[in-house]
Amino acid sequence: MIPQAALRLTAGDLDALFLPDRGMLGASLRHQGEELLRRVDDLAAAGAKGSSAGIPLLHPWANRLAGPAYEAAGRKVTLDLASRLLHLDGNRLPMHGVGWALLGWEVCEAKPDRIAARLEWNRTDLLAIFPFPHQLEMTVTLRPEALMLETVLVAGPEAPVPVSFGFHPYFGIPGLPRAQWRLCLPAMRRLASDGQGIPTGAEAPIGAFNSPLGERDFDDGFALLEEQPAFSLAGAGREITLRFLSGYRYAQVFAPKDKEYVAIEPMTAATNALVSGRGLTLVRPGERFRAAFSITVQSIANSNTP
Repeated sequence: MIPQAALRLTAGDLDALFLPDRGMLGASLRHQGEELLRRVDDLAAAGAKGSSAGIPLLHPWANRLAGPAYEAAGRKVTLDLASRLLHLDGNRLPMHGVGWALLGWEVCEAKPDRIAARLEWNRTDLLAIFPFPHQLEMTVTLRPEALMLETVLVAGPEAPVPVSFGFHPYFGIPGLPRAQWRLCLPAMRRLASDGQGIPTGAEAPIGAFNSPLGERDFDDGFALLEEQPAFSLAGAGREITLRFLSGYRYAQVFAPKDKEYVAIEPMTAATNALVSGRGLTLVRPGERFRAAFSITVQSIANSNTP
């Protein structure tokens, strides 16, 4: 069921749906009438469980923290793991910041091809989790060939704000088995992680990947080498390309072999950055941090052979 406050964008062969009162979630992205996003079949259940779905913003941290305590920008924080705002993974580690379904955004502009919205991080319950007053501005623009999401963090006037947000888009190729989807990744540096998915500090270079998924599993974090890297998923005459435009220097690729989706996640900092400091940016009082990525969809020659 789609909430009444949903906003729809249309341009050319693309159609997108966003939910301002549910974290500005990207709830649908259709190309020529076919859905490209995954885990959007039951958004009410996903929101109630704190599960990610569609294109969610992960804020104030992407992926997980190593434990309930962190120290950043001179502030020590101990999280209440019983808070209804938090989602815990199977190891009871705080996952993906505050649940998307619990964050209502104010719509500043709504046009057929553009949405601008704002979130004020100043409520007492939000500051208990991330005690850094700030404002988020998100602009979603749809063009006939691409969807672009720009996110700006504006630090409050009193203190610097650490930046470690990200997005978690789930994609799938309609009408084609997952094993035949072709995934293309740029050369990067893979971040080694422990058994709980927390980076250990070690890393190693990997070459570009361009191959059908087959039975291949991915659940890996990466440091990026290019300024504007492109990641793509292709098959059945269609190619989806996610390009990091600015502000995102890390990525997570999540493609379990038993699931019909691939998540390519733009991240402003490494997993666990609020604890480790890896890649963490501090925005000075009153200043702005901008991050943007685009999702391009195009028809290609229909060849699914390796």
